[in-house]
Amino acid sequence: MTQGPHPAHVQSGRIAARVLREACEMVRPGVKVISICTRVERRIVELGGRPAFPCNVSINEVASHYTSPRNDPSTIPDFGLVKIDVGVHVDGYIADTARTVDIDGTLEGFIAATDEALDEAIRFIRPGVKLGDVGRVIERVIKDYGLKPVKELTGHSLKRYRLHAGKKVPNTRTRDSTVVEAGEYFAIEPFATTGSKIVDSKNVYIFINTGRKEPLKGVTEKLRLHLLKHYGSLPFASRWIGTSHKGIDVTQELARLLKAKAIRGFPVLLEKGARPVCQSEHTVFVGENRTIVLTRPN
Repeated sequence: MTQGPHPAHVQSGRIAARVLREACEMVRPGVKVISICTRVERRIVELGGRPAFPCNVSINEVASHYTSPRNDPSTIPDFGLVKIDVGVHVDGYIADTARTVDIDGTLEGFIAATDEALDEAIRFIRPGVKLGDVGRVIERVIKDYGLKPVKELTGHSLKRYRLHAGKKVPNTRTRDSTVVEAGEYFAIEPFATTGSKIVDSKNVYIFINTGRKEPLKGVTEKLRLHLLKHYGSLPFASRWIGTSHKGIDVTQELARLLKAKAIRGFPVLLEKGARPVCQSEHTVFVGENRTIVLTRPN
């Protein structure tokens, strides 16, 4: 018989829900994006967790993967949609949650669409359900609002120290016959837009270790070992990496690690036509008899 969610997973979910609420309250025109990112990451630690990935603050046509680089001058605009995506882990048990803030109140239909799609998906998901059918539910709700689901982005299963653990939760109907099993954890995250396609930008501020074992040389090898030691299998931000040694160019060293395939990057994702994108997300535990939302505020 399936046990309930791990206590550490429950704790990470509570921290994530609290920090996300606090972060959304910070979203006001003129506020520096980097202040939100750093505040979120600091609060996670203060509340007893660790960041499972850098705080994402993705504005308007930026769909995801934007976290501030070092000395980021960008600020919250006067209007549009701001997506705050927060990840927390406690002893490797990850909670992933996101909300969208409508800055000036003119795009509330986007938020209603992804919120309802998320709620419907949570009600639908249970042992034996095909993940492609979860996507069908999400797609139907978003289209009912006259919007388009983002097919390029998906939810995902979660395992200890593994943010993307192999199974995908699509936002559109697919032929994926992968079945949900009791005892699994999923981050379900509907995205909606009026645009047509999500594409990679040239900007990359989030990275992850690939697990390369072959040693490199000099400072590049020291940085590789440092990143493995401190971040393991979880994503990290370029602004988290610093040195007091004036002769070391961290950006250059990251480029060398990318070339050596010791790390890989997550490009900032954009809606090709610069149309706004909305996101809602919760982490759930699928029990035999009920699905438990771990990141719902108390």
